[in-house]
Order: sequence, then structure tokens, then C-alpha cells
Amino acid sequence: MAVVVSLEGEREKRADSLDVLLGLVKDDLEQVNRTIIERMHSPVALIPQLASHIIAAGGKRLRPMLTLASAKMCGYKGERSVKLAACVEFIHTATLLHDDVVDESDLRRGQESANAVWGNKASVLVGDFLFSRSFELMVEDGSLSVLAILSRASSVIAEGEVLQLITANDTSTSESSYLEVIRAKTAALFAAACRVGGVVADRPAAEELALDGYGLNLGIAFQLIDDVLDYSAKQAVLGKAVGDDFREGKITLPVILAYLRGDEEERAFLRRTLEDLDQSDGDLDRAIGLMTRHACLSDTVDRARHYGAMARDALGVFKPGPEKQALLDIVDFCIERAY
Repeated sequence: MAVVVSLEGEREKRADSLDVLLGLVKDDLEQVNRTIIERMHSPVALIPQLASHIIAAGGKRLRPMLTLASAKMCGYKGERSVKLAACVEFIHTATLLHDDVVDESDLRRGQESANAVWGNKASVLVGDFLFSRSFELMVEDGSLSVLAILSRASSVIAEGEVLQLITANDTSTSESSYLEVIRAKTAALFAAACRVGGVVADRPAAEELALDGYGLNLGIAFQLIDDVLDYSAKQAVLGKAVGDDFREGKITLPVILAYLRGDEEERAFLRRTLEDLDQSDGDLDRAIGLMTRHACLSDTVDRARHYGAMARDALGVFKPGPEKQALLDIVDFCIERAY
């Protein structure tokens, strides 16, 4: 007779992993939040108003927490990591503002996007302001290595945005082309956020590269799960609309796999809905059914687990400790969001 094993304990453990990471960096993260508020200030009232709208919209502050935890794991006890974590969050927030304009999104984390409230021009310009603030923080740190890592990440993110434009609404996009997009658009900032933690701790190059590899692979896994969540009922539990990517015609990995595995009728459906954006009631459900039938969502999760395993392996060069364990556990948290 089969034995039914409850997974509730494991789910609770995974949910707790974010709280554990937060607990390890709580005091520093509070300083990061104060720095963000201070650096958002401007005599031009619209700038802090719009910036605070998106920053207050939620989000887990995962990227700055990765900077703080990486620095702590490397034995750093100073305050440089605080400003750099704020810098990372400014870069991330600036890209969100620009993303919503490019995607013509009306919602961000369940509330009106900044561009929906203030318009595209204001959103783009305030995003530019936040990028500029991030560079001020880099210069204040005084490290050419930090400046090189974070400025390079900023340019790579922009390249990823342009690559995504090139592949937009193109159902013939290959899996390798899509992975190139998310390496640049999402994973580059994860990698930089972790790597600067090693730089401020003055760790050897091998450890810097290990942190870079951890962040890069974690970022890829994180984005792949986001791709799955857009077609999952779990998205509603997270306070987000199901099917936003579908409605915008975004070509993500589940779509790519569905197109490769579908018959001609199914491919024609995907071309109509995603390339031509000719959508009607029931099309989203049909797309989800198609992806489920061809195991596109489960296979995307499996790919995320693959990158998650590489992220965990990258931390093998570091000694055991609470920060390392928290960074290992956060990999599972990012992947198991799909369930």
C-alpha cells in the first residue's frame, strides 16, 4: 500500500527561508531603507512622489538582501554594503519603471503602475533619476571594482531589454535566445548584487566569481519561475494577475516549448494570440491547457531547478555558516514559489 507523505512541513520550511534571510540582515536592511528614502529626495516634488509609489508597492527587497547576506558570509562587518544594497535596489526599481512603459503595463504588484498614474514621460525620467542616484552611490563607495561590476550590470540590463524587443511577439524564438534575454535582463543584477558583497569584504577573485555564479544562476531560476507563475493560479495568491505575459504577447519559455511541441493548429493559435495579439475570451485558458498537455510548465520548473542546483554548487567554496545556509535555502524559496 502506498504511503502518503505530507509536504506541508517542507512548504512551511521553504516559506520560512525568506524570513530567516531577512532576520540575518534585518538591521542592515533597515539602514538600506533609510538610505533609499534619503536618496529619493528631490526639490522636484514629482520625483520622490513617483519613486516612492513604486518602491512602496511591495517587493521583497531580495536583491539588496543578497548583497547584505553575501557580504556577511564573506566576513564583512562595515557599512559599505548598506549603500551598495541601496544602489542595487535603485537599479532594480529604475528598470521596473522602464519595463512598465515598454510593456504598456497598467498594474505593478496589484496596484496601478507609475506610468498608468503619471504617464510614460514621467516614469522614464524618474527611472533615469534613480539610475543616476545609483551611480552617485557607486562613486561614493570609491571602489573601481564596484563601479565596474554595477555599471556593467546596468548596461547589460539595457541590452537585455533591447534583446527582448527584438524577440517580442515572435513565436519562433529559440530557447537559447530567450535564455540570453533573461541572463541579461534579470540575472545580471542578481549576479552583481552578490558579487559586490565579496568585493567589499576584500575576498579572493575565486570567491567573487563564485558569488557571481550563484547570483547569475539564481536569477535565471527566479525568472523561469516567474514565467511559470504567469500561467498559474498561484499568481492570484501572490496578488498578481494571471496571464499578463499572455495578454502582452510575451515570448517566455513555456510559450517557446508549447510552440515547439504543438501541432500546426496549436501553432496557428499561438501565432494568432501572441504575434497578432488577436485574443478573445477563453484563449488564455486554452493556452494554459496547451502548456499543461505538453508539460511546458513542469519542464520550465525543471529547468529552473537545474539552474538552482548550479547556484547552490557555486557556494561550495564558502565555509558553512548561517548566511551560507540562508543563501542556499533561498534558492528553494525562489523555485518553490511555483507551488
